[in-house]
Amino acid sequence: MKLVALLGLALVLSAAESPVEQARKLYNLTEFDQSLKILHAVAEKDAAVYDLIGRNLYMQGEFKKASEAFEKGLAADPENSTMALWLARAYGRRAETSSPFTAPGYASKARQCFERSVQLNPRNLEALSDLFEYYMEAPGFLGGGLDKAQALVPKMEVVNEAEGQWAQAKLAEKHKQYSSAEEHLRRAIEVAPQQVGRFIELARFLAKQGRYQEADESFARAEKIAPNNPRLMYARADSYIKSGRNLEVAKDLLQRYLRSTLSPDDPPRSDAIKLLKQVQGG
Repeated sequence: MKLVALLGLALVLSAAESPVEQARKLYNLTEFDQSLKILHAVAEKDAAVYDLIGRNLYMQGEFKKASEAFEKGLAADPENSTMALWLARAYGRRAETSSPFTAPGYASKARQCFERSVQLNPRNLEALSDLFEYYMEAPGFLGGGLDKAQALVPKMEVVNEAEGQWAQAKLAEKHKQYSSAEEHLRRAIEVAPQQVGRFIELARFLAKQGRYQEADESFARAEKIAPNNPRLMYARADSYIKSGRNLEVAKDLLQRYLRSTLSPDDPPRSDAIKLLKQVQGG
């Protein structure tokens, strides 16, 4: 099986491609170790190389090493909004996984980098969304605040109306204005009816409200748009397990997920394995 996999990778990669292009293809196939081997062998590392090294390390859970790589990349390309965003994410994960003594410092660095990313490119929707979530969840002494989150919403709506509606829904839910939250989530679907993620967000919201039949209907609508979508499989399984229902279906969905071809945007296989063990009682 290992030989077959290696032969498959060889077919994907072209000798005419640069090492960075080859490494990027491997990254997109979630072959992080193989991608890193190529990148580490590059003699003259530029911002693009450090960026890809950082992403591979981030996906492997090596958040300290990832942040160090992104720091080098940002030093080489200080106007790169996307690099600043990934550095913010790495610091954010370091905050989540470190001790109570060091976590606040990493969280503050994450906020500063999120803000820098938005300043460098006010239309970077991923940066806007991540900064919005930081403001929503972080306490005031770490620079969070619902007023700051609210101030970002008009900027998000200019770039992407559906994402702006999602942000309004999150704020409404935070204020326990559940009918308003649902209205915004349904409006997000209206303006982006082909985006599977919008149906997943609505389904998760409805499931939290105990409205399981409606949640399943939202999942079903997403399935029609994108059958066998890995992100949808994972979201459905996660929702079923959290609500303690359809556990055999959840088990099947997770097994299918683990057999799927995943991208770096999908939940890690390790998370799916943990859920599967949970539903199997192991």
